[in-house]
Amino acid sequence: MAKENKTPQKKPKFNAWWIYGLIAVLIIGFQFLGSDSISATKKTTTSELQEYLRNGDITKILIITNTNQAKVFLSDEALQKDVHKEVAKPPLFPSATTIPQYVLNIGDLQIFQNDISEIKKNNNLDTIVEFDKESNVFMDILLSMLPFIVIIGIWIYLMRRMSGGAGGGAGGQIFNIGKSKAKLFDEKTDTRTSFQDVAGLEGAKEEVQEIVEFLKFPDKFTSLGGKIPKGALLVGPPGTGKTLLAKAVAGEAKVPFFSLSGSDFVEMFVGVGASRVRDLFKQAKDKSPAIIFIDEIDAIGRARGKNNFTGSNDERENTLNQLLTEMDGFGTNTNVIVLAATNRADVLDKALMRAGRFDRQIYVDLPDIRERKEIFEVHLRPIKTAETLDLDFLARQTPGFSGADIANVCNEAALIAARKEKKSVEKQDFLDAVDRIVGGLEKKNKIITPGEKKTIAYHEAGHATVSWMLEHAAPLVKVTIVPRGQSLGAAWYLPEERLIVRPEQMKDEMCATLGGRAAEKIIFDKISTGALNDLEKITKQARAMVTIYGLNDEIGNLTYYDSSGQNEYGFTKPYSEETAQKIDREISKLIEEQYKRALLVLEENKDKLIILAERLLEKEVIFKEDLEKIFGQRPFDKNGTEQEVPVAPAEVPSEESAEEKT
Repeated sequence: MAKENKTPQKKPKFNAWWIYGLIAVLIIGFQFLGSDSISATKKTTTSELQEYLRNGDITKILIITNTNQAKVFLSDEALQKDVHKEVAKPPLFPSATTIPQYVLNIGDLQIFQNDISEIKKNNNLDTIVEFDKESNVFMDILLSMLPFIVIIGIWIYLMRRMSGGAGGGAGGQIFNIGKSKAKLFDEKTDTRTSFQDVAGLEGAKEEVQEIVEFLKFPDKFTSLGGKIPKGALLVGPPGTGKTLLAKAVAGEAKVPFFSLSGSDFVEMFVGVGASRVRDLFKQAKDKSPAIIFIDEIDAIGRARGKNNFTGSNDERENTLNQLLTEMDGFGTNTNVIVLAATNRADVLDKALMRAGRFDRQIYVDLPDIRERKEIFEVHLRPIKTAETLDLDFLARQTPGFSGADIANVCNEAALIAARKEKKSVEKQDFLDAVDRIVGGLEKKNKIITPGEKKTIAYHEAGHATVSWMLEHAAPLVKVTIVPRGQSLGAAWYLPEERLIVRPEQMKDEMCATLGGRAAEKIIFDKISTGALNDLEKITKQARAMVTIYGLNDEIGNLTYYDSSGQNEYGFTKPYSEETAQKIDREISKLIEEQYKRALLVLEENKDKLIILAERLLEKEVIFKEDLEKIFGQRPFDKNGTEQEVPVAPAEVPSEESAEEKT
């Protein structure tokens, strides 16, 4: 005989809201039981009352002075009459007090009292007339306690909010304040990211994949006498995929993965950060082998002793000290690897960066053209694209774009195609997306006077002409005078992806940037505020040449750049006042030389400059083909290699009018 499988019945969990509900029911019940509404008491009118009084049916009238009500009590003989059969029914619940049969609202008390007295006198009645005040003891107590109930309720609500709304009940946060806020990755419920979802970053992927192998197969490495690294620091510009790499590690590693941000250690209470670090490593050690990922570690890892002029206790420094101890101290944790990510490695404490703590520093750089193609392949998977879409072309269009930028381009292109009610995303949608992201939204309805529009056209034509004529300048592929974002005109360049830059290349780029102002000077013999962005760009470039890269003969092979970032709060310049004056002279000299050179190039090609500007005024947008028709083939084009150079919207000049700037 088979045994019956009895499934255990789950008992309902106790909930504090049950008590609140019971109290509410009791309050309503008391009010209900104490009310005359449960009896046969019926409302009546003054005329009916006077008639009942004349007939001798009423034995007592109780006048409630504070509510202006009169309660009417009938005699036993009157209750036998048919006219009173509705109020003759017994009450639903027994009551210790006598319940009236009728109740009425009276107007003027004196008039009502006079009418009753007159009827009693005329009919020789002995009806009792009494006066009383009605009060509800329970409601009076409740109202007196209401302020205390509200205060206690608010306190309970705030304490529950502080404790995260779960576990621990009221005041739970007081006892859990030092607990770690790290999230333990669950591969069954959390979205899993694998290394296949991380395009490009081949070197960085190899490093983190090896870390996963360290934890999966430690004997493979320790059998030869090697030690598992303590930590790896992911460093790189924003949007390059540092956090995505960590997510891939969480998805690939078959070990517990604790994830949190550097700011999770920071709290208003003293000692909380250090306590959370201790608790985090205790949890990781209990579940070892394990991985801890701290995103934006610079929130707690900044160099100690900076900007602490008061000499007071610094909670952030205490947290960092505890982290240093946990990563490599006497109580060394085995089989616990710390991954961290930051884009400010220059401000991190040296003790945190040494071997034995972060043994590996993995630099996650901006993707090159091949890696950009792979990133496009990943982000285009969920997007319906045209079959003729060329990924190589898209990769060439986006030099200097990070992985996050490319994801934004793909999403923006899909939105643009949907806006145009297309069935798939096409090449032009991606080009429009790049323009939208870099240049901003087109503002065709912006009011521009004809004079301003002509100035903008010649300004942009000046950029195009100079860049076309100089060997190392990036030629313009697209120029527009349609307002976009904060600019009144925009230019898209064809920059080369260089690893090193020579002085002649930087000078050509500066000259091309000054072409806009030079064109205004030649054509109108006036200059405007439209070159603000151009001047800002070339000033930074010239200062970098003189003070950082040592590309100036007068200053010599010196650099005043501190890559460690240790003199961030320094009060003195790393050079004398005499050198500062010399630097200012060299920067000014360098810029003025390139400005004169731009004037010379435009003077030699003034007729072509005018043709280009007129065509720009007519079409508002011109392309590389228009430049070739006017200037001919670019003299520095080598076998059409310019066609293979990535099209990129370089820094868009902010062509702002004087009126806008003021």
